[in-house]
Amino acid sequence: MKILVCVKQVPDTEEIKIDPVTGSLIREGVPAILNPLDACALEAAVRLKEAYGGTVTVLSMGPPQAKEALKQCVAVGADEAVLITDRAFKDADTLATSYALSMTARQLDAFDLIVCGKHTLDGETGQVGPQIAEHLDWSQVTHVMDMKVEEGKLLAVREMEEGREVVEAMLPCVVSVTKTLYKPRYPTIKSKLAAGKKEILTLSADEIENLDKERIGMAGSRTKVAKSFTAPTGQAGMIIQEETAEASGRKLAQILLEAKLV
Repeated sequence: MKILVCVKQVPDTEEIKIDPVTGSLIREGVPAILNPLDACALEAAVRLKEAYGGTVTVLSMGPPQAKEALKQCVAVGADEAVLITDRAFKDADTLATSYALSMTARQLDAFDLIVCGKHTLDGETGQVGPQIAEHLDWSQVTHVMDMKVEEGKLLAVREMEEGREVVEAMLPCVVSVTKTLYKPRYPTIKSKLAAGKKEILTLSADEIENLDKERIGMAGSRTKVAKSFTAPTGQAGMIIQEETAEASGRKLAQILLEAKLV
């Protein structure tokens, strides 16, 4: 079974800043981490490999320093790692990103399954996985917590608002993973040393076959950031505690009336 996992190196959200003019993330000097849900996606993929055999390849689009995130993935079970990096990919929205990733996936191998994290910390759109499925014309399953393969079909446990459901999908398939039923594993010292020596395949835009450069980066993006700002801090709340519930209710009604909110 050949599995591709799409991952992203993202800024630590506790220190994230946005350029007020361009609306782009300011990444300089900000610590970068592997997107947490992508780590869950990788763990799910590695478990499938261990259960059924095969290989796991990780793919990322980003600056050269994203190789560090890919080496983290190799240290916990990925067999191969690929980074597509080029200034032509800069300022891509989800549509341009998913197009570049899907075209790279076509070139790399005939994968049976592509696994993505449900969303990233720096975007939280949840769009890249489903868009990859559309580009490839594959079936897709979202909000997946666990999965297995039976008789050439994927059985996925999905997290729903009202509980969980199990769905069946034909392979090849794209899966978007939320927090799994198990935690991502930690690397060993031996696996970290081996990953440090791993060669990361790096591809530029020119090295991706049949890539339409009008569909990548800013040129291929269909969404633009009109304005970015920090949300204002809300005012402190008020606790109404009279002698009885009825008295508290009357006090609340009086406050709302005086504020002309009712």
